[in-house]
Amino acid sequence: MTDAETALLLARIQFAFTISFHFIFPAFSIGLASYLAVLEALWLKTGKDLYLNLFRYWLKIFAIAFAMGVVSGIVMTYQFGTNWSVFSDRAGPIIGPLMAYEVLTAFFLEAGFLGVMLFGLERVGKKLHFVATCMVAVGTAISAFWILSVNSWMHTPVGWALNDKNQFVPAAPWIEIIFNPSFPFRLVHTVIAAYLTTALVVGGVGAWHLLKRRDTPEVRKMFSMAMWMAALVAPLQIVVGDLHGLNTLEHQPAKVMAMEGHYESHPNGAPLALFGIPDDDEEHLKYALEIPNLSSLILKHDANAPLAGLKTIPKDERPPAEIVFWSFRVMVGLGLLMLGLGLWSLLARLRKRLYDWTWLHRAALLMGPSGFVAVIAGWITTEVGRQPWVIYGLLRTADARAPIDAPAVAMSLLVFVIVYFVVFGIGVWYILRLMGEPPHAGETAPAHAPIRTAGITPSRSISRRGADPRPDRTEEAGE
Repeated sequence: MTDAETALLLARIQFAFTISFHFIFPAFSIGLASYLAVLEALWLKTGKDLYLNLFRYWLKIFAIAFAMGVVSGIVMTYQFGTNWSVFSDRAGPIIGPLMAYEVLTAFFLEAGFLGVMLFGLERVGKKLHFVATCMVAVGTAISAFWILSVNSWMHTPVGWALNDKNQFVPAAPWIEIIFNPSFPFRLVHTVIAAYLTTALVVGGVGAWHLLKRRDTPEVRKMFSMAMWMAALVAPLQIVVGDLHGLNTLEHQPAKVMAMEGHYESHPNGAPLALFGIPDDDEEHLKYALEIPNLSSLILKHDANAPLAGLKTIPKDERPPAEIVFWSFRVMVGLGLLMLGLGLWSLLARLRKRLYDWTWLHRAALLMGPSGFVAVIAGWITTEVGRQPWVIYGLLRTADARAPIDAPAVAMSLLVFVIVYFVVFGIGVWYILRLMGEPPHAGETAPAHAPIRTAGITPSRSISRRGADPRPDRTEEAGE
């Protein structure tokens, strides 16, 4: 492996590492912000303190997760100007404005209302505070909108032209670039994944406390709400995932071939491989356990429809099936388990045993972190499946990196790994510590904000006697 190839591999590993850390926090905070808005709305509608207690409990966790998401996101974007400066230069005229819109809309909205949401309930009134909570929730959704628009354009680039500097510039109305062909499917699929991730975390925390016999009304309510979310949203996610897969087959067929492990073409219907070991060198799926014609039925809705294989694509334009095949199955497998958990909770609810079935609680606890694993597996499927392109069909990943030597990239990667595991490890540990305590009556809000900002705290008043700055003892005595 040459120095340039080593530097490229290290740069890709660094970006994958930082974005994996970053992705888990927005995947949680997007859903949790909406959950907080629902809790506060229920409190305002019913007047029940139970919802306020749950709101304050999860608000503290949201504050930490949101902060870590912002910090990890800022660090990640620096790499566009270091390891991937060529990409930034060539795609900047399109990527830059879209990223700027995210800052000017979502980030400013979140930053403007976050302080009110965290500390303002007793200062601005219930209704205005609820508006602030909704604005933060809307801000997280808008942030997902713009970020996924950027990412989707890299997968399905439209409305572009090359200028005299070989840069990609807009050649169509911005609305066409923003709503590129894969964007609607990717946005809905990702936002639903965030809601499912949050529901599974909330359900896992509720299950933990139920198993510990902390059977408070707050614990029961949050477990019930989480199981409703899993039961209703998991089937919807499967439908949306199917539509997203059909869109991917249309615009990125090589990715779907790698996901399915199809090296050979199947003119009379392709089988669905439940298991196998893909070998890119031998171009063969070893030890395949297949269901005949099911892949064609799923992807084409026709059991006998032909599907092409990876051998129809030049080797230097194929994604690595050895990675994509397995990451896709991890995502789909976890999605089916989420569906099973939701259906199991419906059965328990029908039998009025939702808070009594220990095995259901154990399953919910085990599935608590599964949403994070699923979104990371989905991201790997999406991004590794796009290779060898950074802008699909237009700019190769190898041509997008900065001219930085491998030792420099290795050193920065090492620093990132150490700092991330220390800083974010502490943050995650503190979140788990908060989750380890059950919500209860009289739940407190996050730590109070300062009453006065720095620089305007009044100094000690001067005594009426004028010369002596000490307090008047007669006033202290109440005379």
